[in-house]
Amino acid sequence: MSTFLSRIAVFAVTLPLMFGAVTVNADGHGKHKKDIVDTAVSADSFNTLVATVKAAGLVKTLKGKGPFTVFAPTDAAFAKLPAGTLESLLKPENKSKLAAILTCHVLPGKVMASDIAGKSLKVATVQGSKVSVDAMKGVKIDNATVVKADVVASDGVIHVIDTVIMPPTM
Repeated sequence: MSTFLSRIAVFAVTLPLMFGAVTVNADGHGKHKKDIVDTAVSADSFNTLVATVKAAGLVKTLKGKGPFTVFAPTDAAFAKLPAGTLESLLKPENKSKLAAILTCHVLPGKVMASDIAGKSLKVATVQGSKVSVDAMKGVKIDNATVVKADVVASDGVIHVIDTVIMPPTM
């Protein structure tokens, strides 16, 4: 597990790879071929997120029709969790707790940054809790900052965040 943790600590932003999920048709319009999960996998800065999604049994859901809005924590965001937290969450007996945390990062529907620009509101997550979204100066969701918005996938959109969001009951 120590190799895994040291890998998490390295933050290499490779977001341009995410845009490899777009092909341009002859008419110049883009068509997104990759779903949210495959887009995250190809970016290589969401290794921990992908591992946790697999451990929580959420891959099939996030590869579904959608649309979904995913606030995706980077590997560096997971590295900011207190020591031992990630290891504990990855244990099979904590699968439901992990799923609750991850679904707190997902909104039903496709919400682009322009949809919320200049607004401050509370929105319901797939997990059932409400998160605060403040798009008055940049975009914050609870205590996380959106560092890259509007990464479009075939089944929704990803907004990259710098902190893992925890449900209020955790």
